[in-house]
Formats: sequence, structure tokens, C-alpha cells
Amino acid sequence: MEIDLNKIKKVFFVGIGGIGISALAKMVISRGIEVSGVNDEESPKTLEPLRELGAEIFLQKNFSVLPEADLYIYSDAWIYRGPEILENAKATGKPVLSYFEALGEFAKAYKVIAISGTHGKTTTTAMVADIMVDAGLDPTVIVGSFVKKFGSNFRKGESEYLVVEADEYNRHMLNFHPFISVITNIEADHLDCYKDLADIQEAFDIFISQSQNHIKDYSKYLEKVPKLAVLGEHNRMNAASALAVADMLGINLEEAGKTLASFSGTWRRLEKKGVTETGTIVYDDYAHHPTEIRASLQALREIYPKGSKKITVLFQPHLYSRTKALFKEFSESFGLADEVLLLPIYFAREAPDPEVSSGILAEAINKNGQSVLAFDSFELAEAYVSGNTFSKDDIFVTMGAGEAYKVAEKCLKLV
Repeated sequence: MEIDLNKIKKVFFVGIGGIGISALAKMVISRGIEVSGVNDEESPKTLEPLRELGAEIFLQKNFSVLPEADLYIYSDAWIYRGPEILENAKATGKPVLSYFEALGEFAKAYKVIAISGTHGKTTTTAMVADIMVDAGLDPTVIVGSFVKKFGSNFRKGESEYLVVEADEYNRHMLNFHPFISVITNIEADHLDCYKDLADIQEAFDIFISQSQNHIKDYSKYLEKVPKLAVLGEHNRMNAASALAVADMLGINLEEAGKTLASFSGTWRRLEKKGVTETGTIVYDDYAHHPTEIRASLQALREIYPKGSKKITVLFQPHLYSRTKALFKEFSESFGLADEVLLLPIYFAREAPDPEVSSGILAEAINKNGQSVLAFDSFELAEAYVSGNTFSKDDIFVTMGAGEAYKVAEKCLKLV
């Protein structure tokens, strides 16, 4: 759908509290456009900055009348969470676009550097952004996390460049025609909207065909990656792909390496949250795919070898479809943890599937000889965590794309 953005004066966001869509809302505000939106709950990290910028935010429980707007933008999850809101938006006769459709429209004004792939998109996007900022290229940036360097999921630049995290779910990355595209890696995932791995590979082939330049083999840059402050071999690979972008942009690789050496990570990517009064070290991680879980645990074991610390993982599976499609892989992915605690599956954009649950997954993990407990509610998990005496010999990790981190925030007092 072709939209004349110069005629857009008001935009209404459905699901405005999401980490990605809230970044787009900031971008829209930066263009002098009036923004309002609805969310299902309070989300201080995403909603408060928008309120400070002048956005009017409604909560779903208090929402009744759809405000007039020239453009309505929705998060995919709200196809299920608020279908009546989307129907009302469509009834206005005004354009109604998904987050990535809208981002693709706004991106047309820039030279886009789009970071896609199954794993590592967020960190690689942040690394590329940091390198470009330090090199004086002053990019605009939209990323699905909070980048520590600029303390936000959005950065307004004044140059021709836009760095974006391009999600492969539902072929969202195809909304871009990048100046440079990066594919970090490809693996089976999102099998609710792809038939199989071959279908995923075909979508990435189209992504490449839409790009002026692309990076899919960055192995030669691995030897140029400096010692990183962030953990894990997977982050070395992310850094190598970021160096490949820097090289393509003509940035001095030695200077880019200095930026990477000081890169301090992003929110919820194996983020060290702090230490409790009893000395327990607490981490939070966004890992929600078996490969990501193994990579994060491997990274932790690099500094806390088996036997030196007990690692307890509180994991919330993300989506019934992913848990079901990759069930065996999930059951085998926690081998480097000492104890696994499972929260109820985060349904996000799906209806419950009785054929899969955290309890069923726990049984499979237990068959691999691991200590595992599944909880039917957050309250039961919180009671268990609160009742445990974690000590200086413990590492506690909340993990998943949902809300596992809230348990640690509620139950573990950091000093």
C-alpha cells in the first residue's frame, strides 16, 4: 500500500507498548506527527518515554472509543488480543498497517541497513549502530531492545542511514529493500507461518534479491573480532557480522574493533541484573529457541564452569507452536543448567494447544536426567523462588521472550 507520509498528521498504535512498535512510535513523533495508542498493560520502560514525548496512551481495560487518525499501526499480537480494535480501525477507511508494513514505508526515505536472521538480530543491530555512531555516520536506529549506548530502542540520526532489526516472522523482513542486508544465520523457527526450513531459506533468498548489498558469509571477519565485554561465541559471530557491515561502509576496522571491545550489550540479552543480599548473581536473557538457550548457558559456563556454581534457569516457553515444533530440541537444550524451572507457556498471538504444555516439557527434560519443576502459575513459581535460600554459590537466570524476568524482580532483592 502506497502512503503519502507527508499527509499523515495523526497515527494511532494498537499494542504501542511492544518493544519494537514503541520504537517506531518514537520515530513517528520525531517527524512531528501526533501519536496515540492502546496497550494491554502498563509497561514503564516503553510507555513512560512515549508519554514524556507527548503521546496519549490508553490501557485496554479503559479503552472504548477509537480516536480519529490518518494511519493505524498494529502489533501482530493484537490480531488476537484486540481484533475488535483492528476491525474498528479498518471501518474508518483509513490505512491500517502492521508494524513492519509501516516501518517499511517510513524506511523508504533512508539507506536501510537491515539485520535479519534466526538469532542475534538485536545484538548485531546494536553493534552496527554503535560502530556507525562512533564513526560519525549518525544513523537513525530502530532495535527490538534498549541499547545501552543511547538508552533507548530508538535513536534519531541526521544522516541518510537507517539501521533496523528486520524480523523474519511472517516474512516481515520483505517489507524492506535494503542498501545493505545482513543474515546472521538461518535455522528452523516460526513454523506456524513457514512450512519448513526450505520455505524459510526461500524467504531469505527473496530478502537478498531485494537488497543492493548483502552479507551472509562473515567468517573472514571472525579473526578481527577483539576481546568482547559480552559473553559467548555467539556474540563473537554477531561482532564479526557487524565488522562486515563496517567494512562495506568504509569504516576503519581497527576503530570499529575498539567500539566492539567496549560494547556493553542490550536489555534482556544475557544481562547481568545484579547480586542478591546472599550473593546470588542474577541474569536475565531473551533466549526462547533451543539454540539460543544452549548458547546462553555455554556463555555462562565459560565464566562459571560446571561445579563452581549452581545454575538455576527459570524459563517461560514462548508460543505453543514453537514449543511443539521444536519439542525434542527444547528438552535437550538445558544440559548445562543444574535446575530448570518452567513457567506456563507464553501464548502471545496463539490459542492454547492442549497437546503441549510446560508440564509435558518438564517430563521430557526430566527423562534426560535433569532436575526440573513446572508451575501452573506465576504465583506458584514466585512462592517457590521466594522460599528457596539462594547463596553465593548460585546463579539464577530468568529466560524467555515473555515475562519470566518479572519473577526475579518480584522475589529476588538485588543490592
